[in-house]
Amino acid sequence: MAGKSNLKPFEPGQSGNPAGKPKGSRNKLGEAFIQALYEDFTEHGTSVIETVRAEKPDQYLKVVASILPKELKVTTEVELNDEQLDQRIRQLASILELAIGGEGGVGEAAGGEAAPSRYN
Repeated sequence: MAGKSNLKPFEPGQSGNPAGKPKGSRNKLGEAFIQALYEDFTEHGTSVIETVRAEKPDQYLKVVASILPKELKVTTEVELNDEQLDQRIRQLASILELAIGGEGGVGEAAGGEAAPSRYN
């Protein structure tokens, strides 16, 4: 070993730990942090979530977005003809009018002008 540097004791493709670090294993610091985080959340979690949602909605939405699935595939198998589609639109308009309250159209209930309707 007189001519070799000790900075690279293994040849390419060799390792001092051929099996490597087991998948899913954590170091002690990581385990301690996760345990502390779990204990903190258990004690304060719900109230902190409510506070962040009320005071910093942008941060709340970032957290929600980070834990939601990245890809959401929505498919519909329903094929409606024009009459069926018109019926669904009328049902939705009725539901919105009930939810918003008011006897005018949905637009009027929201402070605007009602759109002309062919359903009245």
